[in-house]
Amino acid sequence: MPIIKSEEAERRAVLMVADLMAASARTSPKARGVDNITTAIVTGKEKDEVAAVMEKLGEERKMHNFVRDSRNVRNSEAVLLVGVKSGKGEGDLDCGACGYSTCKELEDAERLKGRDFVSPSCILVALDLGIALGSAVKMASELNVDNRVMYTVGVAAKQMGLLDADVIIGVPLSVSGKNLYYDRK
Repeated sequence: MPIIKSEEAERRAVLMVADLMAASARTSPKARGVDNITTAIVTGKEKDEVAAVMEKLGEERKMHNFVRDSRNVRNSEAVLLVGVKSGKGEGDLDCGACGYSTCKELEDAERLKGRDFVSPSCILVALDLGIALGSAVKMASELNVDNRVMYTVGVAAKQMGLLDADVIIGVPLSVSGKNLYYDRK
């Protein structure tokens, strides 16, 4: 009878949960019923490359949180990326929360690359990102896989072109005796 040691079982569990989190993000409720959510799962060498980019960004920007979070990513088994793309097909709600008078003005607006992400964004698309992230991390929590929502991961992923999205947030995943993301310094 084959024996699956804890390290392998835990690695496989994290990857299975990452798949389920991606499904949760996809099926999460959407404010307007328009699906602008996209996901990817990063593991292995590519995950470590994300951590290296995060560390470099932290050093360049003199921002400790990028360096701290890069250590968490290196020590994680996988990272789920969740992103959204805005600017087309938002509709005709014309709520103005994006800064434009009409949805048409938002759709016609020049897409601007900021330091980290692309704008402008429909507020409802941004809400959809939050709902998708909440659905995904709830799935991980229910299945006892440690996780943490990280802006810094998304910045690195965007710079690396890992996901076709205007805004990306990353969620590293780990199974260990102590939550990696709890006592961060």
